[in-house]
Amino acid sequence: MYTASFVQDPDFIRSLYIVAFVLFIIDLRLMNHPRTARKGNVIGAIGMGIAVIATLLIESVGDYALIALGIAIGTAVGVPAARSVKMTAMPQMVALFNGVGGGAVALISWVEYREALSIGGNPELETLIPILFAAIIGSVSFWGSNIAFGKLQEIIPGRPVQLPGQQFINIGLLAICIGCAIAIASGTESEGLFIVILVAAAILGNTFVLPIGGADMPVVISLLNAFTGLSAAAAGLALDNVALIVAGMLVGASGSILTMLMAEAMNRSILNIFKGGFGGGGTAPGAGADGEEKPVRSTDAADVAIQLAYASKVVVAPGYGLAVAQAQHAVHDLANALEKRGVEVLYAIHPVAGRMPGHMNVLLAEADVPYDSLKEMDDINPEFPQTDVALVIGANDVTNPAARDVPDSPIYGMPILDVDKAASVIVLKRSMNTGFAGIDNPLFYAENTSLLFGDAKESVQKVLKAVEEL
Repeated sequence: MYTASFVQDPDFIRSLYIVAFVLFIIDLRLMNHPRTARKGNVIGAIGMGIAVIATLLIESVGDYALIALGIAIGTAVGVPAARSVKMTAMPQMVALFNGVGGGAVALISWVEYREALSIGGNPELETLIPILFAAIIGSVSFWGSNIAFGKLQEIIPGRPVQLPGQQFINIGLLAICIGCAIAIASGTESEGLFIVILVAAAILGNTFVLPIGGADMPVVISLLNAFTGLSAAAAGLALDNVALIVAGMLVGASGSILTMLMAEAMNRSILNIFKGGFGGGGTAPGAGADGEEKPVRSTDAADVAIQLAYASKVVVAPGYGLAVAQAQHAVHDLANALEKRGVEVLYAIHPVAGRMPGHMNVLLAEADVPYDSLKEMDDINPEFPQTDVALVIGANDVTNPAARDVPDSPIYGMPILDVDKAASVIVLKRSMNTGFAGIDNPLFYAENTSLLFGDAKESVQKVLKAVEEL
């Protein structure tokens, strides 16, 4: 009896929560570096395990059989999905998991409000306001993340999908959410109004993300992640759960900071990004702004091998095309072969390359590429004029010099990797299709650029074989 009362003591449970969120903070710190990220994940998982155990110790928690069933189902679905997901599908997985978190918060808010009504009416404002906030933001995050997943998975068009009067529709839906929330907070006891909030927020989540094109998807994922964190923190306030408050604020704050950094990397305001319409197609592949066909210079693996083998410095600029082809291991093998010949090989990492924040870092870390070889954009750009060969693999928009040289380009002003300043540029592409932004890339027609067409992995393997035969 004494033991049971001790473990259910509120102070003991709060102590466990403190241990849990300390581990969350250590996890975030370790996630800053690929060498320690795996350890950080383990520590974060331990922290979450402690938080779950602490929650189950709360005396008011019951129906442990149903809780166990939920954990079993979640484990049965989540573990195989996470273990089998391909690196190309990692952004979709992140979007989907993030959405599940937002959806859970929205449902918890609904359950808490229903329970309050059944007991005796609206809860106190200090509890009610967080419940309403969590319901709105959690629902927006859930449905918005589903749209992001659909775009990334190509279930729905990746291009912007805009409705007539799009901005007015969004403002109207937000007004409905806020208006109903104010009515409930003012004393109206109505589960119907609460359901209206959830439905309006759900529609807003869809109409909020649909107009955003694929080029901006990394920022979308980051912002939705911040939304989920903030909604979780609000739910924590409503439930008086310290671990949920701290964990939610950590996710919300880090997601918000990352969103601002990525918007800055694209030289665009967050408001401009979320007005949508960017990446809806533009200049036709292989044609200039005036529609004139431009010649490109194609090359073969043998010629690329000679250029790389006899270079002093090679910089690889990876993009989503590298992920699609699963070419990271082949690229690392090629880099090893070149380094044995005395060639310096570096990797240029653009903040928004790929389809989620840090996509290229994760991809290359999986292939055991040394972290010291990964150079952020600001560090690598000054080195391109002294680079013999820039090897561009699937990176389209982030290497487009139109962002620097063409004032009327949709991406003008966006910082890019200055690969065009290298002595020679080799671009690996399947075809002349445009990137996420849907605009042509003048880099492909430059005098110092050659294109090696084909699957990136197969092309790199052919180049590696040719290098080994020199």
